[in-house]
Amino acid sequence: MVCRKEEKYYVGIDLGGTFIKGGVVDGQGNLLVFDKTPTEREKGGDAVANNIASLAVDLTKKAGICVSDVVGLGIGSPGMIDSKQGVVIFSANLDWTNFPIVEKIEALTGWKVKVVNDANVAALGEVKFGAAKGYRDVVMLTLGTGVGGGVVLDGKLMEGNQSAGAELGHMSIVNGGEPCTCGRKGCLEAYAAATSLIRDCRRMMEAHSDCRMWEVGSLENVTGKTAFDYRAVDGYAAEVVNEYIEHLACGITNFANIFRPQAVILGGGVCNQGEELTKPLQEIVDREIFAGKLGPSVPILIASLGNRAGLLGAAALMMD
Repeated sequence: MVCRKEEKYYVGIDLGGTFIKGGVVDGQGNLLVFDKTPTEREKGGDAVANNIASLAVDLTKKAGICVSDVVGLGIGSPGMIDSKQGVVIFSANLDWTNFPIVEKIEALTGWKVKVVNDANVAALGEVKFGAAKGYRDVVMLTLGTGVGGGVVLDGKLMEGNQSAGAELGHMSIVNGGEPCTCGRKGCLEAYAAATSLIRDCRRMMEAHSDCRMWEVGSLENVTGKTAFDYRAVDGYAAEVVNEYIEHLACGITNFANIFRPQAVILGGGVCNQGEELTKPLQEIVDREIFAGKLGPSVPILIASLGNRAGLLGAAALMMD
């Protein structure tokens, strides 16, 4: 094999509870090769570390590069991460407590390794290579089963004390409101996650037998897009959507006031609604943001990297 000494390469790992996704990335953010392997978390942390290392080495072979051409390996992991120590403090998805993942992977590969929370690296990926490319101050929210988030300030991740900050989904927006999975009530996640849309659709359907959303067949068939699909023909669906947008806009406005970023990036399946989502959100944020038009505007953008954001962001950890 001829090593490509003229180029630098980075391995990005998106670590999930079911699969480990990985890729080799060049300095411009081009994904040269991609593959995945089962996580096998039930076998324990050492087995997962071995799977990560094996996948990473296999990726370099598929890319046609030598191990010595790799600058380092970045990992986006679920859970609370102490990125300075390289330790996964706690991850329910992986059943880990205080697992020294960086030490393990460095010993197996010989590369320099960094690990950061997966939502944070997704934000970094969008800043380096996606919808926020060229921006240095960005807040990203991922609207999925929960509400994840990441904050990039002056081009660097803002992680907080022991990297335990940036839990954007767990800011309360309704005192004493809906219960959240974190144990609090009224969190943004309890109102802005896709699961919140499903909950509110089902409640509306149960309360109104004439609701057009019943056309999906049953409560079990409701998805995060059901209310959006019916909003134009069903006032009940429109009410669900409007309340969802108002709650999400409340959270975005709070973040805009706290950080005054150059942009807020939205990711996750709900964002497939495009301008049906961002236009009304922008109108509310523009109206309610501190100082209004006297301060810099905060555009709301849709993430562009999709499932590659975490992997590319993980690779970008090694590019500083």
